[in-house]
Amino acid sequence: MTRLSVNVNKIATIRNARGGDNPNLVKVAKDAERFGAEGITIHPRPDERHITRKDTYDLKPVVTTEYNIEGNPEPRFMELVLDVVPEQATLVPDADDAITSNAGWDTIKNKEFLTEVTAKLKAKGIRVSIFVDPDPKMVEGAAACGADRIELYTEPYAAQFHENKEEAIAPYIKAAEKAVELGLGLNAGHDLDLDNLNYFHENIKGLDEVSIGHALVCDALYYGLENTIQLYLKQLK
Repeated sequence: MTRLSVNVNKIATIRNARGGDNPNLVKVAKDAERFGAEGITIHPRPDERHITRKDTYDLKPVVTTEYNIEGNPEPRFMELVLDVVPEQATLVPDADDAITSNAGWDTIKNKEFLTEVTAKLKAKGIRVSIFVDPDPKMVEGAAACGADRIELYTEPYAAQFHENKEEAIAPYIKAAEKAVELGLGLNAGHDLDLDNLNYFHENIKGLDEVSIGHALVCDALYYGLENTIQLYLKQLK
C-alpha cells in the first residue's frame, strides 16, 4: 500500500503572507491526519519563508503518523533534524534561494558527503531517503551511500504526462526496478496531482510513499481539505 504524506509548506506560506497564526499549521496537520493523511512532510528552508524552526518543533509532538522533514543537509538543517528526530529525513540538493526543488542528487559525485550525512541521521534512528532523478545509476549511488530509501523527483514526469504518458513514465519504471532490486524503499514527489497520480501509482511497483503539497492545497481551495485528501487516497488504491 502506498502512503500519502501531505506536505504542509503551502499552509505556512499562506499564514506567513499575512502574519499571525491563521491558518494554524499544527491544527491543519492534525486535521490532515484525521482526514486520512498517512504522513506529514515539511521542508524548512534557511530563510523560513514558509516552515519555521518553531514549526518544526511544534509539529513533532502532534504528528501521529509519520513525520518527514526534507531539505538540503547543510549544518543548520542537520542540527535541527538531529534534535527533532523525525521518522524520516529526505535529503534534497536545493540551493538556499530555490523557489522549489528542481533536481535530484548526483549520488556518485556527492558520495562521501551523503554517506557521512546519512550515517549521522541513521545513528539517531532516522530513516534516510535521498532525492534522485529517475536514473538507475543515481539509485545505485544512493544505495552505496547507505540510504534506506530514494525519493524519485517527478516534475519531469508531470510535465510530460499529458503529452506522452508512456514516455514520461518509462525512466521511472527503470529507476524503481533498480531500487527494488537493491532493497531500497521507494518514495516519489513533486508535481504529482489528481490527473497524473493514479497512472504513476499503477506503473511504479513497490511505491511506498508519495509526498504531495502544492497541488493538494490548490485542490483543497475547491474541494475542501477533507474531500481533497480522500480524492488523493483514492488515486492510490
